[in-house]
Amino acid sequence: MTGKAIAAEENPLNTGDTAWMLTSSALVLFMIPGLAFFYGGLVRSRNVLNTMMMSFILMALVGVTWVLWGYSLAFAPTELLQNVKAGDPTFIANPFIGSLKWLFLNGVAHDAPDPVGFATTIPHQVFMVYQMMFAMITPALISGAIVERMSFKAFFLFVILWSTFIYSPLAHWVWGKGWIGVMPWGGGALDFAGGTVVHISSGVSAVVLAWVLGARKNYPTQPAAPHNVPYVLLGIGMLWFGWFGFNGGSALAANSVATVAFVATTVATAAGGLTWTIFEWVLRGKPTAIGIASGFLAGLVGVTPGAGMVSPISAILIGSITAVCCFFAVSLRAKMQFDDSLDTFPIHGVGGTVGAILTGIFATKALYPILGADGKTVIDLGVVDGNSSQLVSQVIGVVGTYIFAAVGSFILIKIVGAITPLRVKSMEEDQGLDINEHGEEGYGEEFAAGLSYVDKTATS
Repeated sequence: MTGKAIAAEENPLNTGDTAWMLTSSALVLFMIPGLAFFYGGLVRSRNVLNTMMMSFILMALVGVTWVLWGYSLAFAPTELLQNVKAGDPTFIANPFIGSLKWLFLNGVAHDAPDPVGFATTIPHQVFMVYQMMFAMITPALISGAIVERMSFKAFFLFVILWSTFIYSPLAHWVWGKGWIGVMPWGGGALDFAGGTVVHISSGVSAVVLAWVLGARKNYPTQPAAPHNVPYVLLGIGMLWFGWFGFNGGSALAANSVATVAFVATTVATAAGGLTWTIFEWVLRGKPTAIGIASGFLAGLVGVTPGAGMVSPISAILIGSITAVCCFFAVSLRAKMQFDDSLDTFPIHGVGGTVGAILTGIFATKALYPILGADGKTVIDLGVVDGNSSQLVSQVIGVVGTYIFAAVGSFILIKIVGAITPLRVKSMEEDQGLDINEHGEEGYGEEFAAGLSYVDKTATS
């Protein structure tokens, strides 16, 4: 070690918080391979690599763009006044977009907290890399709606634009002191870990892309059965495990709020899986593996907006209510014969919406104390605290996200379509995107021979 060591009392960084946030960052990154397996198992065998690549490419692409410009657009203040103490910031933030002050991570320290006060006990770069993981996985969720037909090149270009012009502004609106998190007339929508920023934005954008691209060839007359249900179960297990970093890490410290989020995540997910299984068993006669996986995912999505703010009993209610809503949303999507192929909107869009609204009901100051303008009084959060006006703020945040994600995604996909074809050719869709888009196949000849029966029966 060189240089003068900082005395413990002079250093605001906490090693326990830093260790937890580094671990949480790794957990969220682990969710992306989990999503790849979850989605990959749901498609036909000839498209498994392409589907999984749509998740893995985000780890490469956003891992670079977030450092170059994404983080700055999401979190950098417009103006940071001088002589600011950590934890007591004075700054000016644009309500709609961050500035370019942290472009290329200029001024993002590895050994000091961020100067704005997002997280006062961990290095600024740890906060940055944690947020990077959210930026990686969110556009990957969109891919579930357009699998087996969208050109990989078009998806690649769309993600660059979407992560820059949709995700970064939304992250700023909610978490970067923008207009949703700090509404001009007072208050603000509560979104602990990404109900609006992650799930609603990806779900709504998925609908737009599926609508613009159109359905898969021969859909719905030729059903496309999942080729590997064990992949789906492996994927949801990885997602649930990683989600502890997604929700627990959003406390930004190893503290009681992280504990609340960890417990809420566990019980809401369990309740979601149980509820979906019971509904499927009663209404359709048999409980399925894909059903319980979908229920687990609905519970995870539903509890995300309020994970650090709700009690275990409230979390059970949130998980169950969200699972019921998503169950019927999936059924309605199938009845409408709209080819959101892997039910991205019925799970993430609907689940995120329901979770955001329920957060306005169940969030409580007893678990998540927020000081008011006087710096002393703890403000009431949800309806359980007697603050019914929070529901209005939640709805405004949801509606704003819907409009921005829908209109923005439509414009961006049209721009991409003017540059390159959005869909693969008809013959390539028949042959599968693995061999045509990537020049390789997911399975060897012997294994593929065993899968051929599944593919043939699914399209007969």
